[in-house]
Amino acid sequence: MQIFGNLGYKLLAVVIAVFIWVVARGSSSVERGFDIPVVLQGVPDDLVVVDQGADVVNVRLLGTRSALRNFDPDRLEYPLEISEAKPGQADFEVDLSRFDLPRGARVVSRSPSRIELSLERRIAKTVKVKPDWEGTPADGYRVTGVATDPPRVRIAGARSEVLRLSEVATETIDVAGATGPVEREVRVSVGPGHVWADSPQTVKVKVSIEVDPAYVGPPAPRGSG
Repeated sequence: MQIFGNLGYKLLAVVIAVFIWVVARGSSSVERGFDIPVVLQGVPDDLVVVDQGADVVNVRLLGTRSALRNFDPDRLEYPLEISEAKPGQADFEVDLSRFDLPRGARVVSRSPSRIELSLERRIAKTVKVKPDWEGTPADGYRVTGVATDPPRVRIAGARSEVLRLSEVATETIDVAGATGPVEREVRVSVGPGHVWADSPQTVKVKVSIEVDPAYVGPPAPRGSG
């Protein structure tokens, strides 16, 4: 039949057509965007970063499909060297020239183009520990006292935030249903912000629970006695 005439040439034509399509597809330009996490390096020991304008840099690349096919942005990070920073505001230009991009790819945009940081002097001071407890002891018992060991801890962090604190709380201790002293070793909680417990980070808290002499129990059931 005529349809099978010159079958070899026809198959060769199909192979060539597919090859040209694959080459054309691989060489066509595509645009791809991804986020690179910003990693601060060399933060001076006497400074605290209290605000960072951006945690990631969004980068858009333009290149051929074949060039971008094996490019793995998840393995990238943007190191930001700030060892020379001073207290106050700092501004750093985003420089992508340090990255080895695939051949045939180029950066078409980056956002942000600059990263702004706010830094404060780091200070430390000693503050009182305020034990935090909740719950009601068993019927006929009451809380008679709460003590911490040590009663004071050293905190450190951003100057403005440290100066505002006169005490720090502990993790909450539950005394519900207790009929005797409750003792726990708990962490000091300074709350959100740029302050942390420096030393020690945990304290021992004792909640003293004793019989309540003023407690009047429920009436005896009828017929008793």
